Amino acid sequence: MKLVRKMKLKGFTFSKVDNFFNRFFNENLPFELTNAQKRVLKEIRKDCGATHQMNRLLQGDVGSGKTLVALMSMLIALDNGFQTCLMAPTEILANQHFETVREMVEGLPIEIQLLTGSVKTKKRREIHENLENGKTHILIGTHALLEDKVKYKNLGLVVIDEQHRFGVAQRAKMWKKNSRPPHVLVMTATPIPRTLGMTLYGDLDISVIDELPPGRKSIKTVWKSESGRLAANGIIKTEIEKGRQVYIVYPLIKESEKLDYSNLMEGYENICRTFPDQKISIVHGQMKSEDKDFEMNRFIKKETEIMVATTVIEVGVNVPNASVMVIESSERFGLSQLHQLRGRVGRGAEQSYCILMSGHKISIEGQERLKTMVRTNDGFDIAEVDLKLRGPGDMMGTKQSGVIDLKIADIIKDNAILQYARQIAIEILDDDPKLEKSKNIAILKEYKLKGNNHLEWSRIS
Repeated sequence: MKLVRKMKLKGFTFSKVDNFFNRFFNENLPFELTNAQKRVLKEIRKDCGATHQMNRLLQGDVGSGKTLVALMSMLIALDNGFQTCLMAPTEILANQHFETVREMVEGLPIEIQLLTGSVKTKKRREIHENLENGKTHILIGTHALLEDKVKYKNLGLVVIDEQHRFGVAQRAKMWKKNSRPPHVLVMTATPIPRTLGMTLYGDLDISVIDELPPGRKSIKTVWKSESGRLAANGIIKTEIEKGRQVYIVYPLIKESEKLDYSNLMEGYENICRTFPDQKISIVHGQMKSEDKDFEMNRFIKKETEIMVATTVIEVGVNVPNASVMVIESSERFGLSQLHQLRGRVGRGAEQSYCILMSGHKISIEGQERLKTMVRTNDGFDIAEVDLKLRGPGDMMGTKQSGVIDLKIADIIKDNAILQYARQIAIEILDDDPKLEKSKNIAILKEYKLKGNNHLEWSRIS
């Protein structure tokens, strides 16, 4: 599919790096780029400088500097006379990107607008008008960016954050916002196992940021059962006394008759009794959006010291002052979720902690997950273990979990064979891109038969 896309989909050529990029690099760059960021920027510049449409996946752990790379890519688009947009899955994350980008480009002649469901009609009309006349350079927002009324003068680059939170059909709408499909950069903080990336993401170009910016300290992770509750509370108390903030995450909202582990409401009451002098926010999925945003913003503004929540805080919220993540009944969470939750802390220069609280009776698989979290902070290492424990899912279609339907191969045990098979496939396509030679007719016939339902979706990032 990558070959088909590059042959058929002509992209906009970003032929130069000019004033926007250079001024930002020389005057506004917040810290020196890591080698990984430099490498990824070169890959993006090469893509956008060619004649085909870029369709690149940028993956990197939380805090690795994906947003900075995305912004610098957007500045290259601006240098070549194009508009750009950044789409995020939630209003809080969109607002956060808006504030971050606006702060980063301060002093540069760049017009940035924010479009979410909360934007009033009058302001919305103004945004639409400025997009169409080209006055707005960068548009940041939520699903609101997909509306038919949102039209650009010259959209050249689309950045999609936490791409797995959007449906394939939703993402496809962004392709129709210009006469030619704009370049697409999709970002995820959920590391994709190298095993899958090399074998089943053949239709996407993949960039990886595998370094953290200088000054970041590795998060210390500990696993404690209920007998270690006092020690865990001691860490929380010490960090709050230092002026830091704390997340405490629960897997349930209401008590369940079938499940015997802590739930959010009971936990909230216990925390109020344990820390009577602290101000506490509470956030869960059954709250109205405006109530959730209100509580989240209180925590962001340091008006509360403790955030009690379900996994709604898993993605995107950036509170550098938060230094402790407590995950209750951690044995009930998947590895990917645990890693994402841990990534909510460790975003400042101070030492941060992740405390995994669990019951005494844990399955062997549950123990393996928690041991992995204590052992490593490497998201790709964690993703490989996760793949072995729960299977990779149907990566070519819309199914998100379960085992890939490979009739013979085992994605884990036969990784070397799969990589070899992929290399042979690449060599065949290099020699015969359209599979027109007589020796390849059988391959083409089988591919059309097997891949018929996936062809269109797999062209979309």
